[in-house]
Amino acid sequence: MSKDHLQQNASPTIRFFSGENVPLEMHKVRVVQKLFLPPIEERLQAVRRAGFNTFLLNTREVFLDMLTDSGTNAMSDAQMGAMMQADDAYAGSQSFARMQKAIEDVLGKRHVLPVHQGRAAENIIAQSYVKPGNVVPMNYHFTTTLAHIQVNGGKIVELVTDEALEIKSDNPFKGNMDIAKLRAVIAKEGVANVPLIRMEALTNLIGGQPFSMANLREVRKVANEFGIPLVLDASLIGENAYFIKQREAEFKQANIADILLEMCEQADIVYFSSRKVSSSRGGAICTNDKKIFDNMTVLVPLYEGFLTYGGMSVREIEAMAVGLRETTDEAVIDQSPSFIRYLVERLGKLGVPAVTPPGGLGCHIDAMGFLSHVPQTEYPAGALAAAFYLISGVRGMERGTVSSIRDENGNDILADVELLRLAFPRRVFTLSQTKYVEDRLHWLYTKRHLVGGLRFVEEPAVLRFFVGRMEATSDWPEKLMAAFRADFGDSL
Repeated sequence: MSKDHLQQNASPTIRFFSGENVPLEMHKVRVVQKLFLPPIEERLQAVRRAGFNTFLLNTREVFLDMLTDSGTNAMSDAQMGAMMQADDAYAGSQSFARMQKAIEDVLGKRHVLPVHQGRAAENIIAQSYVKPGNVVPMNYHFTTTLAHIQVNGGKIVELVTDEALEIKSDNPFKGNMDIAKLRAVIAKEGVANVPLIRMEALTNLIGGQPFSMANLREVRKVANEFGIPLVLDASLIGENAYFIKQREAEFKQANIADILLEMCEQADIVYFSSRKVSSSRGGAICTNDKKIFDNMTVLVPLYEGFLTYGGMSVREIEAMAVGLRETTDEAVIDQSPSFIRYLVERLGKLGVPAVTPPGGLGCHIDAMGFLSHVPQTEYPAGALAAAFYLISGVRGMERGTVSSIRDENGNDILADVELLRLAFPRRVFTLSQTKYVEDRLHWLYTKRHLVGGLRFVEEPAVLRFFVGRMEATSDWPEKLMAAFRADFGDSL
């Protein structure tokens, strides 16, 4: 696929008379929420109190919250209206029936198990399939997926191509699974020891990168050949479908709805977090195989709730149903990728290193390229997240070695990439706010030599990036604050 085809503009991007390509919001704002931008001195106190972990910041201490797109997407008027018709029955709710119909129409799956969020779906799938010693091939892992598989005695193997880990690339589908590697894993481990194959749309930890339909079909062929179930993490399936339409020649004229149906048709099990799909809480496990459905059904009442609410409120179920249908609307799906593309391209012109091609979850800054003087053992992505919050009030998220784990000897398993993720929830940020992010990143890049590393002072054994606390390895935060004051004076 040519580079020109990869970089073609999506429909809502408008060429201004000045020649600049600018993403155009295809919605109007009718409900607003007040933001706060505390002075940098207060931000320094806040990040110290949070142990240099942006997860532990209070939202009153945050200006733009780009930590995640999970549960932070803007709700549509249709979603808000649907929530008012919720059927509060414990069992047999009509709200569930409407959600079930939306899943069948949009994802093509008849049997639905509701859960309270995506990691709950991972728990049920892992308990149903993963046994001690099992190996689960996937294009790339997600943190909670890895934890659930390990808790059940299994291990993962990541099978993206080597090029997928290159920061700068023209490869339109860095989320593709390497088919030769997949066959090699099955041959080595034995079919009986591979309980399922997992594909993630999009690959969160390497920059929100998509896989192609052609690659998904090839994975399906291998799964069929060996009789191994194919599981699709569809939490960002709308964005993956959008990239297939934009970047895969076969689907240039296709609509998003048809692409979604074909993607899900390839999988035996589809699960998702509606915190990403529709901004409501909740999620679901979906299949057309009654045997698979029955095998997992018993675990939903045990861990989640009854089979027609699964730990969700019925209002959230109604919002999910509408959100799923809105996922077929390209104008809805395009919002985040177009803003991400805009920011990545602007940063590229300024020399700020970011993952390319732009993905569908957020703008991912290459922390090792940004802070090449900070050793990976001192968590450059975590340091960059803390430094960027300090000088901007923008809360991003570390996606690197802090998000990794330690080996049996207590040593860090260094991440393949060190990224600062700046998430773009759907229809939340304005262009001026995006340009503010660009400006502050540019300034920080010119002062990058001032930023130092971090070390853990409180470290939980599992998912340490959520609640672990760190400290700076030197007085670099004070030096960075002094440089900010020298250049910006009394400006926040």
